[in-house]
Amino acid sequence: MNSQYSEASRFDLLADTIRVLIGDDHRIVREGLKQILADAPDVSVVAEAQSGEDVLTQVRVLGGSEGLDLVLLDVAMPGIDGLDVLQRLRKEHPHLPVLMLSTYPEKQYAVRCIRLGACGYLNKGADPDDMLLAVRKCAGGGRYLTPATAEALAAAVGSGGAQAGPEALSHREHQVYRLLTQGLTVSEIGARLGLASNTVSTYRARVLEKTGAKNDVELALYAERQRSGA
Repeated sequence: MNSQYSEASRFDLLADTIRVLIGDDHRIVREGLKQILADAPDVSVVAEAQSGEDVLTQVRVLGGSEGLDLVLLDVAMPGIDGLDVLQRLRKEHPHLPVLMLSTYPEKQYAVRCIRLGACGYLNKGADPDDMLLAVRKCAGGGRYLTPATAEALAAAVGSGGAQAGPEALSHREHQVYRLLTQGLTVSEIGARLGLASNTVSTYRARVLEKTGAKNDVELALYAERQRSGA
């Protein structure tokens, strides 16, 4: 009788466990996240991935929301970047929450991520308690907004659509912007995104126009000012 009760209790515990997939290309980050989540008895990391393609594959193998309750996803992933992965997950698995992680400040990526369907945006340096709160809230079907993210969203709404800075860029323009500021050439960006070089050059010209930069050096300096909040 006690054995049967124990087995039933164990089943209930497993049924209530939040099953998480971590998508990040840096092993040290994945290990750090796993350590934080390991302290929570109601959270279990069931899979991890180090590229955008790997995230999509593992989600499919696990059956989407049937085998997972949450995806923790880095914005800057190799191959298919985090924002593209987010869009595809929302299309293929609309009931699977995705919590975006990044080292970039909220004003640079949070609004974009929320608009693409993320349940929240969290800086990788967030307090462990905030990380667990975000995981639980998103897995439960809610949204997790830090004060900085809420402020960025309010500013975007208050602007009436007249956006400035990186938020003024389209999704593809933003991809090119991010890769340019990482030092990639037009041909390298084309290979990364599966685009022709002349198409990338067109996006580059739009990025320079919208940011007010005259060349890639000025664009890199612009990106650094955005990251530092200057």
